[in-house]
Amino acid sequence: MITDIAIVQVEGREGEPAAARLERGLQLLNTLDRPVGLAVFPELWTVGYFNFAQYATVAEPVPGPLTARFSEAARRAGTWLHAGSVIESTPERILFNTSVLFDSQGQLRAVYRKIHLFGYQCEEKEVLQPGLDPVVVSTPFGHIGLATCYDLRFPELFRILTARGAEAFVVVSAWPLDRLDHWLVLARARAVENLAYVIGCNMCGIVGNTRLAGHSLVVDPWGMPVAAADDEEQVLHARVDWARVRDLRRRFPVLADRRL
Repeated sequence: MITDIAIVQVEGREGEPAAARLERGLQLLNTLDRPVGLAVFPELWTVGYFNFAQYATVAEPVPGPLTARFSEAARRAGTWLHAGSVIESTPERILFNTSVLFDSQGQLRAVYRKIHLFGYQCEEKEVLQPGLDPVVVSTPFGHIGLATCYDLRFPELFRILTARGAEAFVVVSAWPLDRLDHWLVLARARAVENLAYVIGCNMCGIVGNTRLAGHSLVVDPWGMPVAAADDEEQVLHARVDWARVRDLRRRFPVLADRRL
């Protein structure tokens, strides 16, 4: 089975309110020129990852008003929608960086709280709590493992997702430009190690005085990029061939040859 996907690489613009960025991003989804099975947005694209002082203000439950907008967008587009991540607030006022995935009817099908929080020259570790549970979700086209930005540096998470059946990984991100090479290398490494597709959606533009890299991409299970964006706002189209994953894992049984 082959699935057409759309990666919505949203641009951060200094001074732009979250509500305006939300409308602009959803408009990109509304103007797709072809039907897709899966659309993906970046990490914390509405608030902007590096706007840490705004996290508590924009935090809300999941499900909540913001995820209701995403649910409606998925239903109207008739596509599975990974809406990137939001700042989730629990009744105890604990905050998480939480990814949300909706089916084509607008039903919330998966919630993933980012496990690895970034602490290098940023405040994510100070204001958020880490998630605990890896997430793999079954879709009509294949099994998808969810990951967020800094998670990409931790191969053990992706091996757990693979052991739980993942055939593709969706990685939503706000990866900075000054570490662009790491983003490109690590995406290919996670694909090669697990014979899985990597669908990486990164933000571009400027958020909190940090320039983001863009360069969203799709890497096939042999580690070859099959679609790649530049550093401008755009919708990147690609195709995921789920049969290729299963065929490669059968013919090149590296996963079966592991010795633990």
